[in-house]
Formats: sequence, structure tokens, C-alpha cells
Amino acid sequence: MLEWLTTAIRRPPMTWWDILDIAIVALVIYESLKLIRGTRAVQMAAGSLLILLLLFVSRLAPLQTVNWLIRNLLVYVGFAAIVIFQSDIRRALAHLGRAPFFRWFARGDTGDEAIEEIVSASAMLAAHKTGAIIAIEREIGLRNYIESGIPIDGEVTHDLLVTVFQLGAPLHDGAVMIQEGRVAAAACFLPLTVNPVFGRELGTRHRAAIGLTEESDAIAVVVSEETGKISIALDGQLERDLTTDQLRARLAALVLQRRAPARAPRAAYEI
Repeated sequence: MLEWLTTAIRRPPMTWWDILDIAIVALVIYESLKLIRGTRAVQMAAGSLLILLLLFVSRLAPLQTVNWLIRNLLVYVGFAAIVIFQSDIRRALAHLGRAPFFRWFARGDTGDEAIEEIVSASAMLAAHKTGAIIAIEREIGLRNYIESGIPIDGEVTHDLLVTVFQLGAPLHDGAVMIQEGRVAAAACFLPLTVNPVFGRELGTRHRAAIGLTEESDAIAVVVSEETGKISIALDGQLERDLTTDQLRARLAALVLQRRAPARAPRAAYEI
């Protein structure tokens, strides 16, 4: 103990490089905790810390059998972490790719006309209680989801959007994907969220919209078939019961200005 204290006292003075090193590590840890906050990764991270604590205790005790078991299991922890946390790792890398530096290489923004057409179509669909999902691509490409549907490559107009989602139309099931200001595809399949935060009363359409925004930075406009309410799914959360003016303002802020969105409060969700 005395030797450790002596070594610590005689340590070379801290330089600006040391401060920068500590700051970077602290920032990485902070951002990592922000990314896993509210997800199942929190419980799994806590379990991993418990195993590491048990390993440390087994060396002090000593608990030879426990120490041997944990050391042998740690060999496979890296592979298990990649499999278990694949969605969180993908989301973290996507979050890194949305840093301001990379926005210099971003594609062109969707125009005001496209947003106005989306708002007009959403209002018309909501008035007739016609269910719809309109997904807008931003920084992260949605090619995998676009290829799951029927290619259209048409101009964004409210007539086209309303026609696609008419009940009985061949393409009304699934989502419309908007890419680079054009309707890329319709009847696209989206992943359903498995987040336990959302209750069972949330419908498949809303779960699909939330699932898409958990996997990418896309925006999903959802019109409820039961209530006719308009919602926006963003970053795995749902902003519900929006008016047309609110929808227009949100889309302008998120698509045109590319501002960092404020997360919606986790209140009771309606379909």
C-alpha cells in the first residue's frame, strides 16, 4: 500500500495531452450512456459490471472455481456482445455519422414543395381516417426498406400519396418511402419496435414507424386509421396528435434545417 502511494505521489506532472485524453474518454463514456439510456442495454450493462465485480472478488477471496469459470467465459463475451447489442452498436455508429463534420457530405434537402404535399396528403387522409405511413429519408439511407416494396420513383404530390393509401388499393399496405425529394417506393415493410415502453394498445402501423426510426434517423409521418390523428415517429419515440401547422413546422425543422430534434415526452400513446 505504501509503495502504491509513493508511486502515485512521484507521478510526472499532468500535461494538456493528459487532460485531453481524459476528456475524450469521459465524452465517449457519456455519449455511450446516453445511447443506451432507456433501452434493454442498461440492464445488460449492469449485469456485465456485476460479472466483472465478481471476477475481482474471486481474485481477492480467492474463489478459484468462480475465477476459472468467469475467465473462460470472458473469451466469448466479445462475440456475444456483438450479437446481443447489434442494434445498439448500429445506432451508435449511425449517431456518430450524423456528427456536424459529416454533414458537409450530406445529400440535398427535400424541398418545401415536398413537405407541403406531405402535409396536405396527411390532412386529407386524417380527415377520412385512412391509415398511412410516410417515411422520409435523411442522412442514413433506407435502401433496404425501399427494396422491400414496389418501386415508383415519382414526384411527391398529395394526389399520389392519397391514392396509394386508399383502402383496397394494391399498395395501401406498408409504407411510402421518400428519398431525395421523390417517392421511391410504396408498400414497403418496416421493422416493428420491441421496446416495452410502448403499451399493447399501440397499433402495428405506429410500431412499424417507431421501429424504422430506431434503426435510422428517418422521419415517419403516421395517420391513424382508428382516430384519424397525425403523429411523427422520430428517434424511436412518438409525437402524437399533431395539427397540420405543427406537422408542417416539425417537418421544416427536421428536414430542411436539420436541427437536432428534442425528444418527445414518453406519455400515454394513442393509436
